[in-house]
Amino acid sequence: MSTASTENRYGVRPAHPESPAHPAHGTYRDAWGIPHLRAADAHALARAQGRVTALDRAWQLEVERHRAQGTSAAFLGTEALGWDLFARRARLDDTARRCFAELERRDPETADWVRAYVEGVNEGLGEGAGRTPEFARVGLAPGRWEPWHPLGVWLATHILFAGFPAKLWREEAVRHLGADAVGLFATDGPATSGSNGWLVGGDRTDTGQAVIAGDPHRFIEEPGVYQQIRLSCDEFDVVGLAVPGLPGIAHFGHTGTVAWAITNAMADYQDLYRERLRRTDAEGGVEALDPDGEWRAARRHVETVEVAGGDPVEVEVVETPRGPVVIGGVTTEGPGPISLRYPPRVTGDLGLSALLPLLRARVVGDVDRAFDRWAEPVNVVQAADTRGGLLHRVAGRVPVRGEANRTRIVDAWVPGHEWEGWHETPYGMVEDGVAVMANQRGPASPLGVEFAPPHRADRIRELLGEKRVWSAGDMAAIHMDTHLASAGPLLDHLAALDDLTPAAAALRARLLGWDRRMDAGSVEAAEYAAVRGAVVRGLVAQPVWGALAVPPAYPEVFRPWLSLTVRVGFALEHLLRAEELFGIDRGVVVRAAVEEVAAEGEGRTPWGDRHRLAPWRALGDTPYGEPGLSGDHDCVLCTSAVPGITELSARGPAARYVWDLGRREDSRWVVPFGASGVPGSAHHRDQLPLWVEGGLVPVVTDWDLLEIERDEPGGAGGYAARVAVHEQVVDGFGVVRLLPLDAGADAEVVHAWVREPRAEFWGMNGLTKEEVAEVYAHLDTLDTHHAFLAVLDGEPVGLLQTYEPEADRVGEVYDVEPGDIGVHVLLAPAGVGGVRAGWSSSLLSVFASYVLVGLGRRRVVVDPDERNVKAVERFLRQGFEEGPVVVLPEVDLPDVYLPEKRARLAFLRRERV
Repeated sequence: MSTASTENRYGVRPAHPESPAHPAHGTYRDAWGIPHLRAADAHALARAQGRVTALDRAWQLEVERHRAQGTSAAFLGTEALGWDLFARRARLDDTARRCFAELERRDPETADWVRAYVEGVNEGLGEGAGRTPEFARVGLAPGRWEPWHPLGVWLATHILFAGFPAKLWREEAVRHLGADAVGLFATDGPATSGSNGWLVGGDRTDTGQAVIAGDPHRFIEEPGVYQQIRLSCDEFDVVGLAVPGLPGIAHFGHTGTVAWAITNAMADYQDLYRERLRRTDAEGGVEALDPDGEWRAARRHVETVEVAGGDPVEVEVVETPRGPVVIGGVTTEGPGPISLRYPPRVTGDLGLSALLPLLRARVVGDVDRAFDRWAEPVNVVQAADTRGGLLHRVAGRVPVRGEANRTRIVDAWVPGHEWEGWHETPYGMVEDGVAVMANQRGPASPLGVEFAPPHRADRIRELLGEKRVWSAGDMAAIHMDTHLASAGPLLDHLAALDDLTPAAAALRARLLGWDRRMDAGSVEAAEYAAVRGAVVRGLVAQPVWGALAVPPAYPEVFRPWLSLTVRVGFALEHLLRAEELFGIDRGVVVRAAVEEVAAEGEGRTPWGDRHRLAPWRALGDTPYGEPGLSGDHDCVLCTSAVPGITELSARGPAARYVWDLGRREDSRWVVPFGASGVPGSAHHRDQLPLWVEGGLVPVVTDWDLLEIERDEPGGAGGYAARVAVHEQVVDGFGVVRLLPLDAGADAEVVHAWVREPRAEFWGMNGLTKEEVAEVYAHLDTLDTHHAFLAVLDGEPVGLLQTYEPEADRVGEVYDVEPGDIGVHVLLAPAGVGGVRAGWSSSLLSVFASYVLVGLGRRRVVVDPDERNVKAVERFLRQGFEEGPVVVLPEVDLPDVYLPEKRARLAFLRRERV
């Protein structure tokens, strides 16, 4: 680097006048309130992400933290008790602690990064809670986050994603109907599938670069489960969908040169073991029978779950060598005891070491290597980069074990059910420039048992095959496709009916002529759904199901998987198509259903009147009239009802995205509600109309189109929200923090100092505030020169600049030694932070400690103007050794003009600090 581009502290022309100024560190917002964060490094950025998430989503964060700890019933009441009991029994919080301890041991950089996010959450949580009325409604005070809490939130969010409760259902189905029943009901469970993702390679797009698009399918929650965000620092600049409570961007991201997205792989990686337990003579002692025939001690303790409006509930927590007992207990009636074995509990690894490498990724090879570290949950990944690289793979940890483990509850005391290592990563193909993932059988087939029907994946491939060349703008139409291929079996049964009443015959005729699109405005779609629901109820009423119609006495959290109506509703296509169904005359059931619907006489209403959004809210209230929706469970627009129970949609696209590798600014995204979780905020529900109709919000990448938040001095969040490079307590003086200078946020205070007559030797007396900001924005681009703001007890009190002498004109006039570092110091007037003894000496001692001890340098060199007698004397009093007077040469280049300067050199060695 030339000398000319370094000494611009004196006032220079922009280094690159054709480029916009480097954006200041802080929080920016686009027109939709989406946060765009800029910080000096990944650590500071994580802290900023934690803080802005706490400001925007305080209620959501605290609900999720309490759910992870099993303490949500303390303010949500009895409706949350079932989950809390499961969280305690499954030891989610303890697993999070274990995983963070292991992360600290194996990957301290990521552990520190997570800790910075938590610091940011704690900084913003009080203010965020003050904005959010739910806290006052339930009398909840925001708590303090600990470093393992993000891991607990992640674990609690995904613990049921592998669908291990399906093994409970299979156990009941086999017990009552025999082994053939498993195949009849083999379809996705009530909470795991519906996501879509597709990759179109550059040879199939108008830009010659790939496009990745899709929509994760989850329970729709308010606030949403995904947070649109941009994370930018000197290392990376990434837009994506974050999970509130976890730093970084795990599932869906675009770095500018590479983008990635995931869907649930539908892998089976959690096992249930039927245990034999007994109490011992020791107080509270419990033993479990192992496969070798020996009784071995199990961990056991009792916890108390507080319940708002109810009595506390005690829960006995037991853990065997297989895992925690989640069903039943040592002495229990009904099913159990049954333990759960899940990978993070076994390995102490949640895969968070993948997150920083993902943010730093530049090509698909980087994404591939990052996902080698992924653990939980198991996903199918697609990625593409601007070099033409494409990736289609599975990521996550699936144990190798016997087939029985994968399908049923196994006996813990019987040998042969142990885990024996981990499956290798399966990779998929990109065929004819396209890869589609929609929870169907595919690259993850060897790792799973039940997958989603192929309808959504087949339909996406069919649509992509309708033309050769696609653009990013074309993808919204695929998101919103409502064709229902799974309607075929029921319509076939309808076609076979005769001798119907006139009303039923007319209904049948309408349905057979229907285009099979589940559009909100379609009356025929509503009539089809009504007939379908009646068929489900008719099948459930058949005596052959016997005891299956009564859910077994498993804990409440597992009941959706054990409901016969839910199971019949989701497996209806299989049940109607099977050659034989336990002697049930399905024609009779379908006839009764169509006659029932025809006879209702309620008038013909469109599908959207019945199929309305029903989001989950922690408090359970419904203050809004939610919109009607197009789509259905097996449509690409997967807005899932539960046939036979409700036509309301509690599950659907939790976000939609289109990642354009040709131009990132042509990417698009949308979430069901908005960027803010604060009721009444302008951005609380502003994206909902777009989400309903299929619209997408632009991904903004131009910082000039964003507004920076300046709610406190020192930028968004004030000085306390910024990460210090050095912090030191000076006895009798106060706490001094050194913050990387923010060119925009700090320009006003620095300009006030440099324009004073006392700062004439600093060389900036005549500059405007904007020119000062320009100078330091340029300085921020250099590797050899750095600027820091000194803050004393929250008040800015000085400016410290460091530089490498060999990259500065001072290096031309003295013999630079290895370990030398140069500094420039500008102190605020002594009364700024209140009159304090030892003002100059205290601040200079902090600066010296930072550069000599913190940075590990051997010697400091200073070069004050010879005429600046006060500065020279100040350095000598501080212990500097006086050096020669030298003439620093004039520099006159396009970037900078520095006049000739007579400087008095002085040196301070580390041994004197």
